[in-house]
Amino acid sequence: LMTMLPAGVARADGDAARGEARFQDCAACHRLEAGANNVGPSLHGIFSRKAGELADFRYSPAIKRSGISWTPETLDKFITDPQAVVPANRMPYAGMVNASDRADLIAYLSKASR
Repeated sequence: LMTMLPAGVARADGDAARGEARFQDCAACHRLEAGANNVGPSLHGIFSRKAGELADFRYSPAIKRSGISWTPETLDKFITDPQAVVPANRMPYAGMVNASDRADLIAYLSKASR
Protein backbone atom coordinates (compact mmCIF):
# COMPACT_ATOMS: atom_id res chain seq x y z
CA LEU A 1 0.00 0.00 0.00
CA MET A 2 1.47 3.34 -1.03
CA THR A 3 0.50 6.58 0.60
CA MET A 4 0.76 9.82 -1.28
CA LEU A 5 2.19 12.85 0.44
CA PRO A 6 1.00 16.29 -0.59
CA ALA A 7 3.46 18.05 -2.86
CA GLY A 8 6.06 20.03 -0.96
CA VAL A 9 5.99 17.89 2.19
CA ALA A 10 9.39 16.65 3.30
CA ARG A 11 9.91 12.94 3.00
CA ALA A 12 10.72 10.92 6.09
CA ASP A 13 13.69 9.38 4.28
CA GLY A 14 15.99 12.38 4.29
CA ASP A 15 19.75 11.91 4.24
CA ALA A 16 21.29 13.01 7.56
CA ALA A 17 24.76 13.43 6.03
CA ARG A 18 23.41 15.88 3.46
CA GLY A 19 21.31 17.43 6.23
CA GLU A 20 24.44 18.22 8.21
CA ALA A 21 25.57 20.41 5.32
CA ARG A 22 22.11 22.04 5.17
CA PHE A 23 22.38 22.80 8.90
CA GLN A 24 25.23 25.22 8.15
CA ASP A 25 22.56 27.80 7.24
CA CYS A 26 20.94 27.26 10.65
CA ALA A 27 24.25 27.17 12.56
CA ALA A 28 24.71 30.90 12.00
CA CYS A 29 22.05 31.41 14.70
CA HIS A 30 21.30 28.01 16.33
CA ARG A 31 23.34 25.47 18.33
CA LEU A 32 22.54 21.80 18.98
CA GLU A 33 23.93 21.61 22.52
CA ALA A 34 21.53 21.87 25.46
CA GLY A 35 21.45 25.39 26.89
CA ALA A 36 23.59 26.80 24.08
CA ASN A 37 21.40 29.64 22.91
CA ASN A 38 22.79 32.04 20.35
CA VAL A 39 20.87 34.60 18.27
CA GLY A 40 18.31 31.78 18.04
CA PRO A 41 17.39 29.22 20.71
CA SER A 42 19.23 25.93 21.13
CA LEU A 43 17.74 23.21 18.95
CA HIS A 44 18.71 20.49 21.44
CA GLY A 45 15.61 18.39 22.10
CA ILE A 46 13.52 20.36 19.62
CA PHE A 47 11.28 17.38 18.80
CA SER A 48 10.24 16.99 22.43
CA ARG A 49 9.04 20.54 23.11
CA LYS A 50 6.71 23.32 22.11
CA ALA A 51 7.75 26.50 20.34
CA GLY A 52 8.76 29.24 22.74
CA GLU A 53 9.28 26.86 25.66
CA LEU A 54 12.93 27.37 26.67
CA ALA A 55 12.98 29.51 29.79
CA ASP A 56 16.41 30.98 29.06
CA PHE A 57 15.63 32.38 25.59
CA ARG A 58 13.69 35.54 24.71
CA TYR A 59 11.24 34.45 22.03
CA SER A 60 9.04 36.68 19.94
CA PRO A 61 5.46 37.00 21.20
CA ALA A 62 4.35 35.42 17.90
CA ILE A 63 6.32 32.21 18.55
CA LYS A 64 5.13 32.05 22.17
CA ARG A 65 1.49 32.32 21.01
CA SER A 66 1.92 29.91 18.07
CA GLY A 67 0.95 26.76 19.97
CA ILE A 68 3.31 24.72 17.77
CA SER A 69 4.61 21.42 19.10
CA TRP A 70 7.75 20.62 17.16
CA THR A 71 7.52 17.45 15.11
CA PRO A 72 9.25 16.67 11.83
CA GLU A 73 6.00 17.70 10.09
CA THR A 74 5.58 21.03 11.88
CA LEU A 75 9.27 21.87 11.46
CA ASP A 76 8.99 21.04 7.76
CA LYS A 77 6.13 23.51 7.36
CA PHE A 78 7.88 26.15 9.45
CA ILE A 79 11.23 26.09 7.66
CA THR A 80 9.49 26.18 4.28
CA ASP A 81 8.33 29.73 5.05
CA PRO A 82 8.67 30.81 8.69
CA GLN A 83 6.83 34.12 8.23
CA ALA A 84 3.85 32.46 6.56
CA VAL A 85 3.52 29.87 9.35
CA VAL A 86 4.12 32.29 12.25
CA PRO A 87 3.69 35.87 11.06
CA ALA A 88 5.79 38.43 12.97
CA ASN A 89 8.25 35.85 14.34
CA ARG A 90 11.77 37.26 14.74
CA MET A 91 13.65 34.61 12.75
CA PRO A 92 15.25 36.41 9.79
CA TYR A 93 15.13 33.39 7.49
CA ALA A 94 13.43 33.40 4.10
CA GLY A 95 12.78 29.65 4.11
CA MET A 96 13.99 26.45 2.49
CA VAL A 97 11.80 25.79 -0.52
CA ASN A 98 13.30 22.47 -1.63
CA ALA A 99 11.44 19.55 0.02
CA SER A 100 14.44 17.19 -0.35
CA ASP A 101 16.72 19.71 1.38
CA ARG A 102 14.20 20.03 4.22
CA ALA A 103 13.91 16.23 4.53
CA ASP A 104 17.71 16.00 4.77
CA LEU A 105 17.88 18.75 7.39
CA ILE A 106 15.12 17.17 9.48
CA ALA A 107 16.82 13.75 9.27
CA TYR A 108 20.00 15.37 10.57
CA LEU A 109 18.20 17.24 13.37
CA SER A 110 16.39 14.05 14.39
CA LYS A 111 19.78 12.49 15.15
CA ALA A 112 21.88 15.49 16.18
CA SER A 113 19.44 17.32 18.46
CA ARG A 114 19.00 14.52 21.02
